[in-house]
Amino acid sequence: MTMSPQFHCLAPEENPSPFSTFSIQDPISVLHMNNFFTNIPDYSTYPSSLSNNSTSDEADEQQTDMISERKRRRMISNRESARRSRVRKQRQLNELLSQLVRLRTDNHALMEQLNHLVESHKRAVEENAQLKEESTDIRRMLDEIQLVNACSNMLH
Repeated sequence: MTMSPQFHCLAPEENPSPFSTFSIQDPISVLHMNNFFTNIPDYSTYPSSLSNNSTSDEADEQQTDMISERKRRRMISNRESARRSRVRKQRQLNELLSQLVRLRTDNHALMEQLNHLVESHKRAVEENAQLKEESTDIRRMLDEIQLVNACSNMLH
């Protein structure tokens, strides 16, 4: 057995009680009546209700402004971060280019030094070969002189 809600309303003048009770059997009517009685606007607070709506609108607007401000700050922060990143990348590139120039200069100097040493080595090798030849010639001449002396001593 379902209980239907009971509502109190003002009774007609002939009823001695100030409130009369009646029952509504139709469930749709019950819903409508519930909505009717629960959603009655309170007109005594109506101006403050408007104020609450405007306050609510202002709060929504403030929240939207706050979100927009956060987005704007984040966008500025991202731009600044990207700018710092570009500056850092440019600095690294400049350092690498400077290092490249220094290494090329060092490489050029080392190549010149190597060429000078190769040339010096070549001259030393040629001089060494020439000295060996001279040494061989002098030994041969010395051997011949010793042989001539030995022969001359044998003859005497």
